[in-house]
Amino acid sequence: MPNRYRLFAAIAALLGWFTLALQLLLSIQLSIANGQGALAGVWTYIGYFTILTNVLVALALTADARGPRGTLSRFFTRPDVHTAISMSIVIVAAIYNLMLRQLWQPQGWQIVTDNILHVVMPVLFLLYWWLAVPKATLRWPQVIVWQLYPATYFAYVLARGAVDHWYPYPFLDVTKLGYLLVLVDACAVLLVFVAVALLLVALGRWQVRRTPLSVQP
Repeated sequence: MPNRYRLFAAIAALLGWFTLALQLLLSIQLSIANGQGALAGVWTYIGYFTILTNVLVALALTADARGPRGTLSRFFTRPDVHTAISMSIVIVAAIYNLMLRQLWQPQGWQIVTDNILHVVMPVLFLLYWWLAVPKATLRWPQVIVWQLYPATYFAYVLARGAVDHWYPYPFLDVTKLGYLLVLVDACAVLLVFVAVALLLVALGRWQVRRTPLSVQP
């Protein structure tokens, strides 16, 4: 990753971590206000794909800002990992802004975290991916491997929902839709994940072809 983009990565990472911490605080405060306790707030917080994906975004940006220092940092600086995270953060932005935003009216600081997690961080990470991430090693078969993350999240949602009967998103709510409809919804969303991943690989390969070797990120 070119040194000239490390400041970009560092600033975006700081914004990401700050917003995640603020959202955790808001979640705990809401849980306490509802008489459920702080741990319930943490449990709810880690149930959202938005939160988990923004954590991955912040980790990738932090690794790039610091440089590869150890196994974990090297993993998060890999171009295929960056592209997989880009795929997921695009889905976060698209589903929230097209399907979920109108379902609630956040107030106060929640408006700030809501827009940073669902708009600002996706835009910043995609811009960083385009400008700074080398893409010559991207391959079409990697798209299939990248689906392990959303598939694992889906299994996680079903498992914890079977225990506490809470589902983070309406289209995954087994108590209202039943397992069959939720499975259909999940398959439809997975197809969108695949489409976005294919588009990112296509864009990356196009960028490699169009950019002289001496100036490629």
